[in-house]
Amino acid sequence: MNIVVCIKQVPDTTEIRIDPVKNTLIRTGVPSIMNPFDKNALETGLQLKDQYGGKVTVISMGPPQAKEVLREALAMGADEAYLVTDRAFGGSDTYATSYILSEAIKKLGSYDIILGGKQAIDGDTGQTAPSIAEHLGATRLTYVLSLKVEGDKVIARRQVEEGIEVVETQFPVLCTATKESNKPRYATVKGVMRSFRTEFGQITLADLPNADTAKMGLKGSPTRVKATFTPKRTANCVSIGGASPKETADRLIDMLTEAKIL
Repeated sequence: MNIVVCIKQVPDTTEIRIDPVKNTLIRTGVPSIMNPFDKNALETGLQLKDQYGGKVTVISMGPPQAKEVLREALAMGADEAYLVTDRAFGGSDTYATSYILSEAIKKLGSYDIILGGKQAIDGDTGQTAPSIAEHLGATRLTYVLSLKVEGDKVIARRQVEEGIEVVETQFPVLCTATKESNKPRYATVKGVMRSFRTEFGQITLADLPNADTAKMGLKGSPTRVKATFTPKRTANCVSIGGASPKETADRLIDMLTEAKIL
């Protein structure tokens, strides 16, 4: 079974800063990590490999420093790693990114399962992985908690608002993992040593001769960030006391009624 896991390098912070001119993330001075949800996706892939055999290939699109998360993935147990990088890919939105990654996955050859996190913590759109499935014509299953393979069938447990949904489909399939799906394993010393001995593959624009460059980079991105800002916090806190819970509740009702909320 050929398993491809898409991972992303993201800023290790909840305080995302935006360049006011370029409207892009400011990464200077901010440490980077593997997107946490992608780590759950990788663990899902490694568990499938442990149970059914096969190969786990990780792929990431980004600048050269994104090799750090690829090396981490190798240390966790992935077999191969590829960095998709080219100046022509710069400025890509989720649509362009998904198109480039789908072309890169085609370049890798056959695949059975593609895995990714449910979203990235920097953009939080949750669009890239499902869009890859659309470009490839593969079935997509989001918010997957667990996967089981029976012959040529894939049985997935999905997290939905109403509870747990069980879905059955066939290969090829793309699935996105949630935080609740598993607990990612730690890299072993042996895995770390192996990651430094393993050579990374690299995919550039020159390796994708049949790809449509009109769908890449800033020019190939149908969405634009027109403005960004940090909202000001103006909330005020009011403490409501009383001799008893009933008296406190009565005061709250009176205040809400006076404010014409009730």
